[in-house]
Amino acid sequence: MLTVKSLESGYGAMQVLWQPALEVGKGSITSLLGPNGAGKSTLLSTILGSVRPWSGAVFYENRDITYLPSHRKINSGLALVPEGKHLFPNMTVYENLMMGAYLKKAYEQREESLDIVYTLFPRLKERSRQMAGLLSGGEQQMATIGRALMTKPRLVMLDEPSQGLAPKLAGQVFETIQRLKYDIGLTILLVEQNAEASLGAADYAYIMHEGKIKASGSPEEIRQSQEVREAFLGM
Repeated sequence: MLTVKSLESGYGAMQVLWQPALEVGKGSITSLLGPNGAGKSTLLSTILGSVRPWSGAVFYENRDITYLPSHRKINSGLALVPEGKHLFPNMTVYENLMMGAYLKKAYEQREESLDIVYTLFPRLKERSRQMAGLLSGGEQQMATIGRALMTKPRLVMLDEPSQGLAPKLAGQVFETIQRLKYDIGLTILLVEQNAEASLGAADYAYIMHEGKIKASGSPEEIRQSQEVREAFLGM
């Protein structure tokens, strides 16, 4: 569904990505693991187009979208849930969710999408009229994911969704990620520091370090490789 080929990008004169390549199969959860500063977030931003690619290619559903504007990528079914909780604190939960339905197609189906979000996250329905800035950390992460779902995506890229959450809440986030796959049929590209939980949810995994893909394989293959675990995952 998504193919990245020899992608290069960076900020100003500083190169961050050094030709990483990966594939995300339709209906799968693909994990991208690696230490801080490995370039994982930059890769997601380059795929979406908020960081402009220098070279290489991005194919989505067999179409070259490398230099397509970000809003057109979103309109085609890509969505990014960025690291951190990027909500509007002085707007209600409902208003924040509706901000995700700004595209024509998504706006026309906003009530259906809202039902899906509230089914996945009943707490958001309970808090729908509450200011988003008053939500707990876990609730804010729910709202951030829910807003992305309002765009009617087919592939969702999640950047550190469990960051800063207590272990119990982090576990709930990973359960939700699996529900996105099994209950809704979404394809997931997951960036995470929590290697063990990420491997537990994934169908396939890539290891990134210093802007390059250093290893890949099934979760079991990654777990069984002592070299990969010690060198790149600290496991």
